[in-house]
Amino acid sequence: MALQFSLAHLTVLGLAPPEMTYVAARAGYDFVSLRLIPMRTPGEPAYLPGDRAMIAATRAALRETGVSMLDLELACITRDRDPASYEPAIEAAAELGARHVISSAWTKERDDRDFVVERYAAICDLAARYGLTVDLEFPTFSRLRNLAEAVDILRAADRPNCGLLVDSLYFHFGRVKPAELAALPRSWFHFLHIADTRRDVPDTADGMKKIAREDRLYLGEGCIDFAALMASVPEVPLSIELPNARRARELGFEGHARLCLQTARNHLENHLPDQRRRAAGAHG
Repeated sequence: MALQFSLAHLTVLGLAPPEMTYVAARAGYDFVSLRLIPMRTPGEPAYLPGDRAMIAATRAALRETGVSMLDLELACITRDRDPASYEPAIEAAAELGARHVISSAWTKERDDRDFVVERYAAICDLAARYGLTVDLEFPTFSRLRNLAEAVDILRAADRPNCGLLVDSLYFHFGRVKPAELAALPRSWFHFLHIADTRRDVPDTADGMKKIAREDRLYLGEGCIDFAALMASVPEVPLSIELPNARRARELGFEGHARLCLQTARNHLENHLPDQRRRAAGAHG
């Protein structure tokens, strides 16, 4: 089966969902991953589910292009956001055909594990009403800083629609061993985030944030062993989350999105085992 690729919104965050969908289609992606719940970071554009004209235009773009929506981000676990506040975005995502919701924890206390479990379970219960999974990510500068902490939350919440989102960047930053992923339930894996990075891991949260938000590399430019990562999980869609401010300025969002996909296909075709290599090179 051919590998399938999604264009993650953070890669081209300056594009509104309808325009992003057309760009993804022209570049050859199978899916889009839309950020309809803003992170509230400075200067971040907001694409809100209450903008019904934008949602309608996105639906039309998906229908016209044949691109599908893969996932919704980002249902943050924080003290000041009630999970119920995410329902409009989850409902809109379900209307657009999404399959998954991304969640991550951004509380500041290290002793609030029960709170994180409770909030994650509540988001799962909400998403279940719309037929969506909730895939928990562990950015290494967030509350859940490693794989073990994320796994603990999933096991404690114990929801049938729970999931684990592995980002290749945090796979590298967190020094995750492929065997650790291979030992986890296969049903937890629904898609991956992929991008490359340099070998040196920043020793501060700010350093990791800078790379994560504006300086990821095309596959093959860095050090990540994608063959080992992908061999440790089921074959799932690959969402290219690759914000790179310099490349986006030089190439424009569409040029950057195209090169993200081209380099990913080329790198995987050259580095995966034969069966997956053929899949990586195939176009759906």
